Amino acid sequence: DPVTPCIRDDGDTIILDAGAICAKITKQPYALQFYDAHGRLLTDSAFRNLAYMTASDGQHYMVEQLKTSVGEYIYGLGERFTPFIKNGQSVEMWNEDGGTSSEIAYKNVPFYLTNRGYGVFVNHPGRVFFEVNSEKVSRVSFGIPGEHLHYFLIAADTPAQILSRYTALTGRPPMLPAQSFGVWLSTSFTTDYDEATTSSLIDGMRSRNIPLDVFHFDCFWMRGFSWCDFIWDADQFPDPEGMLARYHARGLKICVWINPYIAQRSPLFEEGKEKGYFLRRRDGSVWQWDRWQAGMAIVDFTNPEAAAWYQEKLRTLVRMGVDYFKTDFGERIPKDAVYYNGADPEGMHNYYTNLYNQCVFELLCEEKGVSNACLFARSATVGGQKYPVHWGGDCSASYESMAETLRGGLSLALSGFAYWSHDISGFEQTASADVYARWAQFGLLSTHSRFHGSSGYRVPWNFGEICCAVVRRFAQLKCRLMPYLYGESLYAHETGIPVLRPMVLARPEDPACETLDRQYMLGSALLVAPVFDAQGAVSYYLPDGCWTHLLDGRVLEGGRWMREQYELQSLPLFVAQNTLLAVGTCCDTAAYDFAKEVTLHLFVLTDGAQASCRVVGHDGKVAFTAQVVRNGDVLTLRSGLPVRFCLHRPGEGLYDETDTFFCEGECVFKLKNVKE
Repeated sequence: DPVTPCIRDDGDTIILDAGAICAKITKQPYALQFYDAHGRLLTDSAFRNLAYMTASDGQHYMVEQLKTSVGEYIYGLGERFTPFIKNGQSVEMWNEDGGTSSEIAYKNVPFYLTNRGYGVFVNHPGRVFFEVNSEKVSRVSFGIPGEHLHYFLIAADTPAQILSRYTALTGRPPMLPAQSFGVWLSTSFTTDYDEATTSSLIDGMRSRNIPLDVFHFDCFWMRGFSWCDFIWDADQFPDPEGMLARYHARGLKICVWINPYIAQRSPLFEEGKEKGYFLRRRDGSVWQWDRWQAGMAIVDFTNPEAAAWYQEKLRTLVRMGVDYFKTDFGERIPKDAVYYNGADPEGMHNYYTNLYNQCVFELLCEEKGVSNACLFARSATVGGQKYPVHWGGDCSASYESMAETLRGGLSLALSGFAYWSHDISGFEQTASADVYARWAQFGLLSTHSRFHGSSGYRVPWNFGEICCAVVRRFAQLKCRLMPYLYGESLYAHETGIPVLRPMVLARPEDPACETLDRQYMLGSALLVAPVFDAQGAVSYYLPDGCWTHLLDGRVLEGGRWMREQYELQSLPLFVAQNTLLAVGTCCDTAAYDFAKEVTLHLFVLTDGAQASCRVVGHDGKVAFTAQVVRNGDVLTLRSGLPVRFCLHRPGEGLYDETDTFFCEGECVFKLKNVKE
């Protein structure tokens, strides 16, 4: 709740009390201390920590250094594929296309949070330099070019509350179309394709009973190296409007690849040049380079007319039948260009991607008449969470790359991004069957799931029948989990808390969770530990409580590490105790009537506890709520609508619905065996 700050100045010190946080400034010698609402010192900036510096080239910098305490860990700073805990790292906020195997990042966010009750947001759109316990081992240093420094220190009792306050400041994610949570299948990048090919891929998924909700056309839906002219390649797609209508009739949504660059070969180049819609050089000429396409120009989204011009090109595609856009690139932005609005080009390098994605997102909302459009974006910075979804960029077909991809997603989640995806089985190279299967499990237990690659079709039958079985099982499982996932999406929209949650975010009271980067919570109730081993070996940690394996029904006591072997059809996937899990009956699409086709599954409700859930409709609003309370051997269920209710016992997984009841209003059940 808003608090009116109180400022006191007694001559030697100034105290700013904002309720959740208190700043104390000592004048001589200078010191700045931050305390939480309980009077606990969070961090400080003292003698020689805050500095104004001038480099040998005359460039000015502002530098701050905040203390870290013993056992304090630093997280976040965008989608970073380096170690999950950022202590000991030098991190530069500068969007670049570097894949997933280096310290370079597509999504730089100058915000970090700690396991000591606070987060720090450096309010600077351009290059920010962080030294995290590296230059000074007990300090997080951050510096920016220029002569002023503006940063926020956000305090709260839990990491989730910190993220909620940070996203209240920088923006909350929208709800997304339910169908976007389903399986996305791509043509891939350099593969050959036409309508016959794309139809064969779609037919192959359907004939194998593998759900498919979105089909994506990558770069070569346009003529090669005329990107972007937004014109279908007539040789390969002579009837694009008819094709899209045929795919819509099969229940599919359509996504096409775009970027904000206009090649000199594109017929749009001369039009944009003549009207002044591109970034320019100081002499007034169009800023061009050859790093993606020959003579490439860059749309200047600070020019309202240029943004509207770009939207008009996309509007034609939307009216033709395109539902989503993959907004690729946005990182290759020069730092010496001249912008229409006179913006600082250094500051615009990272921020450009927000204008790009905002432009496309708003066009989709306008054309669809909704507020929950969907992109598939690669680059981002502060506030980019308002224009989802984002995917992890160019990964490789290996367990190592799969693990670094997950680290990137965990770091992005702790930077305020609620939704996230990645190229299942790796963008570069071609995966072995086991890597494909394990990555498919991981991808289908992410918020958004896309099969995409560079030089090969990522359809499961290319990797063997076992991969078809794995993809079918987990794709159908995700469809059934949609009532739960869509409820978690609404919670993310309301609070800014991401759907994919690092363990430190989900269980901050457990010190064992502070360093975990090979498992996560999918929403509030599901623990997922992907398998990164060809033999199926996996180590994972279960926090305190009883955990039920969703697939085989085993109930394990938490507070311990587990090491197990999993065959390709399974992985560690556990439901937390005291969970009322909303599970659908539909397993062939992610978009259906969740309120009508749902069963509420109760897992290990402890005596005196209660479990509740919300089921959300397609309109993004709560259709009904339900709650179960246990008192001894009596369960009382209250539901806003008539609903099926399944009581799970040890050894019963999701597909073992032995104790299933129908409830309307309030129902009372007596447990057969209190020990269970």
